[in-house]
Amino acid sequence: MELQLQEIRDQQKSSWNKFSPGWKKWDYEFMDFLKPIGDNMISQLNLKKTDHVLDIAAGTGEPALTIALTVEHGKVVITDIADSMLYIARENAEKKGLKNTEFISCDVCELPFPDNSFNAISCRLGYMFFPDMQLAAKEMYRVLKPGGRIVTSVWDTPDKNFWVTAIGETIKRHMQLPALPAGAPGMFRCAKPDLIKGLFKESGLINVTVTEVNGKLKCGIAENYWNMMTDIAAPFVAALSRASDTLRDKIKSDVLDLVNKRYPHGHVTIDGNSLVIYGEK
Repeated sequence: MELQLQEIRDQQKSSWNKFSPGWKKWDYEFMDFLKPIGDNMISQLNLKKTDHVLDIAAGTGEPALTIALTVEHGKVVITDIADSMLYIARENAEKKGLKNTEFISCDVCELPFPDNSFNAISCRLGYMFFPDMQLAAKEMYRVLKPGGRIVTSVWDTPDKNFWVTAIGETIKRHMQLPALPAGAPGMFRCAKPDLIKGLFKESGLINVTVTEVNGKLKCGIAENYWNMMTDIAAPFVAALSRASDTLRDKIKSDVLDLVNKRYPHGHVTIDGNSLVIYGEK
């Protein structure tokens, strides 16, 4: 991997480790939000009880832990670049009493597994952050057994993800933040039509399909939304850290107003749209 891409990976690793306490704090809310995506992914994998499965960019453990319950006589290797996130995933596995899981800290672009190792691979909402997306696809193809299935998910377009844009666009408007370079890792990097589908096909995968899946982030009140996002979202926290107290208060006020206008009767439940991409070897 090129030095520049290695630096991006190392920055991401540091960031995910730093914000792992926030993900642990809001784990229930976000796992509920992302459950429809994970359920769709698992359904498409059509898993057998004896399958060996690789989960990439696992975060706090899902959908890998649900997969482990499905492949009760098989095994799930759960991976992430951030040790602190894997620690939370391991805790969650212990709470569920799972015995068929293994946890490995590694980079998707340098998977430490032999060729043709897994019956299935899952990767929920990690792909858009991979420094080299084509190399990631090739590595996943390499370790997948012939006839194996792979499924990943990425965020759809900004207009379908108010849970990101409510705070993100408000910060951007107040702080005149520069746009990300074209192709740089980011939330909506993979929302382009057929981008991942094309990468999958180029890597050699066949029968590639794309499905749109919706989830709902149940915040309760707008204040909870603000607290969630400023606990877990590294780019937003980094931007706010450069704002004066007055400007930060103004941004928060505007975000709360925006959310409350969208949900004037309380019970803030924000839609989030993703794309689920499936392929076979």
